[in-house]
Amino acid sequence: MKNIRCVILMVMVGFSYTLGLFELRAQSLEKHIQGIVLDSASNGLSGVNIRLTSTMDTMVTSSSADGMYYFKHVRGNHIRISYSMLGHQIVTKLLSATERSAFVVMPNVVLVPQNALIEGVSVTKTIPVVYSEDTIQYNMDAFKFRANSLLEEALKQLPGIQVLRDGTVYAQGKQVSTVLVDGKKFFGGDVNTATKNLPADFVKKIQVINYFGDYATERGIKSDEPEKVINIVLKEDSKRITFGQLTAGGGTSDRYIGSVGVNRFDDGQEFSVVGSLNNTNTSLFSFGSPSGVGEREKSLFDANDFVDPTDGLNNIKSFGFNYSDNLAENTVLSGSYSFTHKQNVTTGNSFLRSDYLGNKISNEESYRTTNNDYYHRLTAEFKHRFKNNDVLEIKPVFSYNRVYFGNIRERLINNNRITNDGTYQDTASQQNPNLDVNMLYAKSFKKPGRKFVGNVVLNFNSLNKLEHVVDTYTSIDSSMNPPRFTKFDQQYFIEQRSGTDGVKAAMSFVEPFSDYSTLEFFYDYELTDMTAVRRVEDRLKSAEFDQSFYVDSLGVSYNYRFNSSRAGLSYQYVPNKKFRTSIGFAVQPITLNGYLPREDLHYRYDNVNLVPSAGFKWRLDNELDWSVDYVGKNNQPNFLHIIPVRDNSNSQNIVTGNPELKAEFSNRISTTLRKFITSRNQYFESNFAYNKVINKIVADKTAFRNSTIQETTFKNADGYFDVKWYYLFNTPLFDESLQLDLIGNTDFYNNISFVNDERNRTTQFVYSQSAQLRYTWSDYFESLFNTNYMLNNATYTWPYSTEITAHSLLLSGATKGYLSDYVTLGAEMSQRFNSGYESSFMNNNPTILNAYLEISFLPNKLGLLRFQGFDLLDQNKNMGTYSEYIGNDLYEARNNRLGRYFMVTFNMRLQKYPKKK
Repeated sequence: MKNIRCVILMVMVGFSYTLGLFELRAQSLEKHIQGIVLDSASNGLSGVNIRLTSTMDTMVTSSSADGMYYFKHVRGNHIRISYSMLGHQIVTKLLSATERSAFVVMPNVVLVPQNALIEGVSVTKTIPVVYSEDTIQYNMDAFKFRANSLLEEALKQLPGIQVLRDGTVYAQGKQVSTVLVDGKKFFGGDVNTATKNLPADFVKKIQVINYFGDYATERGIKSDEPEKVINIVLKEDSKRITFGQLTAGGGTSDRYIGSVGVNRFDDGQEFSVVGSLNNTNTSLFSFGSPSGVGEREKSLFDANDFVDPTDGLNNIKSFGFNYSDNLAENTVLSGSYSFTHKQNVTTGNSFLRSDYLGNKISNEESYRTTNNDYYHRLTAEFKHRFKNNDVLEIKPVFSYNRVYFGNIRERLINNNRITNDGTYQDTASQQNPNLDVNMLYAKSFKKPGRKFVGNVVLNFNSLNKLEHVVDTYTSIDSSMNPPRFTKFDQQYFIEQRSGTDGVKAAMSFVEPFSDYSTLEFFYDYELTDMTAVRRVEDRLKSAEFDQSFYVDSLGVSYNYRFNSSRAGLSYQYVPNKKFRTSIGFAVQPITLNGYLPREDLHYRYDNVNLVPSAGFKWRLDNELDWSVDYVGKNNQPNFLHIIPVRDNSNSQNIVTGNPELKAEFSNRISTTLRKFITSRNQYFESNFAYNKVINKIVADKTAFRNSTIQETTFKNADGYFDVKWYYLFNTPLFDESLQLDLIGNTDFYNNISFVNDERNRTTQFVYSQSAQLRYTWSDYFESLFNTNYMLNNATYTWPYSTEITAHSLLLSGATKGYLSDYVTLGAEMSQRFNSGYESSFMNNNPTILNAYLEISFLPNKLGLLRFQGFDLLDQNKNMGTYSEYIGNDLYEARNNRLGRYFMVTFNMRLQKYPKKK
């Protein structure tokens, strides 16, 4: 009996050991599981949610159109599969723990319909767009985005938002200046860094805010023109995550790109590092040299041109990091650093015509400019809220810009009798450090509504510049027989040091004296000091005399000070949430001082401005509001306007500053009407603004008789005004898969200038109209159609009435199709028609065609391979056109741009979620 027990025990141990081996082998063996889900009529059931769990894996999928489903690389044992679908009973299947097959076919599963009433639960639709007083909020769950797309691509799908190819973002017709993530600046608020790094899947809401500044926000009184700010609100499960991406690519024409970005979000703590190098005009940072060569002002009109809007060929290297943390419950500290090295080479040609009585001067140039720009930017932000609700904010920003610049121009200048044919060369290096410090303190009181807010802004800017100018040409006087030939040769070496220091201080005390009324006492102070020292060496004479020869008449030693203070009262009446009105009045004495130490000359201008302000906002109903605002503001002259020296370093265009200039004073009145219909997801906004400037600083040009030389100085004049109107309308058509955006702009400028001491009135009328239609069909196809029309009409009255009318029409379309869950095919095309410009190169009609193929692979589609063809017809290189009509000048230019290339790019997403507790 004892032996029998031993045998039984040994058999049980052996059996248990065998089962354990089977289970261990089953757990380590990867399985592929497939099956079919049927309805009660034995037809394949599509869209069933199928969830698999095991000791090592959790997977989710859905059944295909014929009811098939498939799980790959399943690990672990105790496999449980559940099948659920709205309106059907839930079914659960178990897979045997000893199943050792690598390929398992599950028995067919039949889901039986089930009707049930669940009490206390209501199904509501997510409202796509929510409109409030100063914020438009997009709820991202209501929009369809392709999985794994970056925020930049998702923004293009939102009504009222447009994104240019270089990453510039427009919201409701205005350029977005700053981006926040959960209310904090991401990389100092840089737009490109946020939109090109954050995945759209992480975003819960996009808030487009009319931001009036911290000072206005703390006071509760909004009078200045707001800027557009985007606040990105992350999903709760994306507030603690590590993510990033790695990109590498190469192509024809020696094109290459490489970038890496790693970001860590941890419940308020953020750390990010990004870096990039490329020659495809792709920049992770939207800031850089404020006046970098090769750049021009972007406009909303370029939003769907599918061109590369950057002039010249660029080689860009950039690096940056950002850190933000909640040091305590009421303390936030953030900082960022970025570095951009941009090398730009631009070639182009231009035409400039200046009309005078009996003397029409034309200047045709072909040029090549090189720019080597090193730009550093360091930002920090400290914000603390005290226990008594006082607020302290400190925001320093330091930047350092070092630029090496080269410019060579072949010029042909002529008038009725003289032709100048020659070369102008300009090489320079400059260093420009700049420091801005913004400090704000808001004092809280026990009495509700009582506030004291102080704001101080300090600015320190300096510029050190070394410049070598060579100007040579041959002058031909055809009025003589035979024609007379003369040679002109000038070489200057210019050393310039200048500095600008400024302080702005503002104080405001707000006192409520009834339930609906508040009175504000405010005082603003502004002080700007400029110093400039300049020496000009004539290199030809230095060589002649064998010693440095300086041109005294071109030397500068100049000090300038602008001093302004403003004190006043403002009354605000808010009887309810639907109506708000304010009226204010201020007295503003200003003083401008200029001093030339060498000549012991003083220049002084004193004035007192009376500055009224007024406005009201009326919410007629929950979906309609109307506002009217008036603002008066001083604009001081810049350094070029006032420096008292005759600068003939460019022998054909001499500039002389006027130290006796007065400050401008602008009067601006604007009105805005907004209407939104939430039930239809429609939005309409229209704005009309009138701006009149007293003592407008204008150009005063003179042409030398029987010469191609022009001299420009500046003076104050009255008569300038501009009128601007725009509207935008967003609406779905038929259903939300078809979205229509309409945007229109009308601008009229009444410019004043002086030509040969005669007053000249130049008017310019610019009208543009844009219509955009976006269509999204399920998850398989999306397309965009866009049309833009622009009219540019300019007239000037002296020396004779002249009118220029130019037209431009753009037609564009883009489509993207998803051939499968892993393959995407896309194409985009734009055709532009230009006419009416003076220069033939401005009237070209380019066709831009781009195409790409994307293939996703690796688990969770972490990898993406992109085959791209840019500008297949090779016409983008002729698109850098620019026109300007001011005074008696007509200027048109064309710069080269990036041409056709093909590229293969690999992108890998890096993503890690924290373990669930």
